[in-house]
Amino acid sequence: MKSSPNVIVFFTDQQRWDTVGLHGHPLKLTPNFDRLAQGGMFVPNSFTCQPVCAPARSALQTGLYPTTTGCYRNDIPLPKEQKTLAHRFAEGGYETSYIGKWHLASQEPVPADQRGGYQHWLASNILEFTSYAYDTTMFDAAGQPVKLPGYRVDALADAAIRYISRPRENPYFLFLSFIEPHHQNEFDNYPAPVGYEDRIRKQMQLPMDLAALGGSSDQHYPGYMGMIQRLDEALGRLVDALISLNQLDNTIILFTSDHGCHFKTRNSEYKRSCHEASIRVPTFFHGPGFMGRGPHEGLVSLIDLPPTLLAAAGLPVPPEMQGQSILGRKVSDDEAVFIQISEHHVGRALRTRRWKYEVGAPELSGWDDKNASRYVETHLYDLENDPYELDNLCRHGEYADVREILRRDLSRRIVEAGEPRPEIVPI
Repeated sequence: MKSSPNVIVFFTDQQRWDTVGLHGHPLKLTPNFDRLAQGGMFVPNSFTCQPVCAPARSALQTGLYPTTTGCYRNDIPLPKEQKTLAHRFAEGGYETSYIGKWHLASQEPVPADQRGGYQHWLASNILEFTSYAYDTTMFDAAGQPVKLPGYRVDALADAAIRYISRPRENPYFLFLSFIEPHHQNEFDNYPAPVGYEDRIRKQMQLPMDLAALGGSSDQHYPGYMGMIQRLDEALGRLVDALISLNQLDNTIILFTSDHGCHFKTRNSEYKRSCHEASIRVPTFFHGPGFMGRGPHEGLVSLIDLPPTLLAAAGLPVPPEMQGQSILGRKVSDDEAVFIQISEHHVGRALRTRRWKYEVGAPELSGWDDKNASRYVETHLYDLENDPYELDNLCRHGEYADVREILRRDLSRRIVEAGEPRPEIVPI
């Protein structure tokens, strides 16, 4: 009988969808992503359900919306009793391991009862606060600091390669969580490996939204892309290790990110908005059950990825998960992704194939308030004719019928996510 597949999640932080070659990036800095996605199942229409670190991470660990777990913003720890992918895989006979950034605990180092059930542990709660580009420190299962050499991407990738190389009897579930290409908070910069930023700057071409709106992209985009190139090189090294261990054909790899980056073009920071730059992320599956499937053209939410992983590994999908496995899911024209927005403001958004529609609660605090009983329309974009979201149509009277349809659909999806039905006020 064939053994259960190993499972690796290769998780980046703040990576825009259009940074990879398969999405048309002109510099083609991600040959490993592109090759693996083409060989397995590319997910071109992949979206976060919450464009900020901790809420997105809670969703990917649990298959639940952030308002369901309570982790609707940063600095709210995942409830200790909440079951995660680690629990689900362990129940299926897997050894579970977490390496990298966690961001779901209340303190550093992360105490054992706030690690989401992971057995092997080498992580920091907020990795950007315990490390720098060439100075990486994380904490082991005993809570002791472990200093790792090299550029930070390589330090984590090396730790992962050491882990998968260990002899073991059971299959493993490894969650490998990088901080790159997130900015280094206290310096507000994007520190690429030495030499990468200068080389990329000489041939830089900004995406159309950044070229039109600017923000901090002239300063930060080359370093950001240098970080992404090194991530892709680390992905290639990890796959090389799997090949050398004769494990690649029996290992499921999920590559995805928690959210994107709009480089201060939509508000005063980098995410926390409804725009594609914030919510759309690069995603693929590779390995048993995914090879040769071609692109899955449906609209896929971050909360759909946990049940997909469990189903692919032959494990039961808990009925309480709010996402749905995309394996065998038919693509339909009326699909939509529901997005919750916090911290910058309390917002709810819907992303359909053609439209982007957001409502907000301007009188509430994005930090203190989890949801609202009353929202007002704020954004409407026609993605078919305005893919870079440069023309907000929300106040255009000729789109009143479109807004009415989207308003009803968004209200229904808010309720389906477990929130009270709100009033949505037409603009």
